[in-house]
Amino acid sequence: MAAVTSADVLPTGCRIFTSIPDIFFIPEFVFGGLVWTLVASTYVFPANPMGWVMFVSIFCFLGTTLWFFIFLCGGNTGSIWSSLDVAFHFVAAVFYLSSSVVLAVITISFGFTVSSGVPGLPTNYNQLYQLDIAAVVMSFVATLLYFLHAIFSAIRWKRS
Repeated sequence: MAAVTSADVLPTGCRIFTSIPDIFFIPEFVFGGLVWTLVASTYVFPANPMGWVMFVSIFCFLGTTLWFFIFLCGGNTGSIWSSLDVAFHFVAAVFYLSSSVVLAVITISFGFTVSSGVPGLPTNYNQLYQLDIAAVVMSFVATLLYFLHAIFSAIRWKRS
């Protein structure tokens, strides 16, 4: 009986569109890009926690893009790629979870500010608040997608 290698387990080329953990690449692109776009188009206050949210969304978007093209071009044929796949998606899930919580707390505090009518807010603060709410939802969906990808990648890694 032949031993299972990572080349047998990890898909390459167009097979990534049919394997269960790798099918999450596309929704990770979509929801990660939406978080990036929504946060960038809102009132970025306070700057430091929102900078973390932007860093995470850009880091994960670019990392997923790089990872996607490595898988698509067949560069994942070594024995270490299964463990790297698990590690990247676990780190991305933890990063997204931390930034989602920060974004939710900032959005809740912004909602209290909007409802109390504090002067000095932009005139379109209600629209910005709705964009923040959408960014929170998309961020938690992206967290879920990265977490599921990490779990299924860990299952695939244990099989190899």
